[in-house]
Amino acid sequence: MSANMQAKQVIIDDIHDKFAKAQSAVLVDYIGLTVEEVTALRSEFRKVGVEYKVLKNTLIHRATMDMGYEGLDAHLEGPTAVAFSYEDPTAAARVITDFIKKYKKTTVKCGIVSGKVLDADGVDTLAKIPSREVLLAQLMSVFNGPVRGFVVAVNAIREKLENGAAEA
Repeated sequence: MSANMQAKQVIIDDIHDKFAKAQSAVLVDYIGLTVEEVTALRSEFRKVGVEYKVLKNTLIHRATMDMGYEGLDAHLEGPTAVAFSYEDPTAAARVITDFIKKYKKTTVKCGIVSGKVLDADGVDTLAKIPSREVLLAQLMSVFNGPVRGFVVAVNAIREKLENGAAEA
């Protein structure tokens, strides 16, 4: 194997590892973005723990050939950047859809979640799912509701008994 092929294989293995470790990935067409806009996008991605890389389509194809991403190759045309979300599967989708709404530039090519390829509409739907922290807070609120109601009822009974005893 030539030195050039060995260097490319290292890159392909790195890309493969990124897709394997990521909970989700969003592929975007970054054409038309200014340096300032790309810097702002990268900054937003970093804030939520998302890695953003500009990658060659052929290297993405080679890295993901054995991963079973049906339909991915259809999206590997033109300039491609990939946002890898390792912790929150919705983070990359949320950031990129907010960015597109704000700047009216770039487009989502597709996304990958749990080994399934999503179209642009699927990525938009994924972006609307609240983050894990928000979902946990909502769940805790649901759990606290009945307990809070019970405490209020017991307190009302206690106050009624205390007021009744004071009047007698």
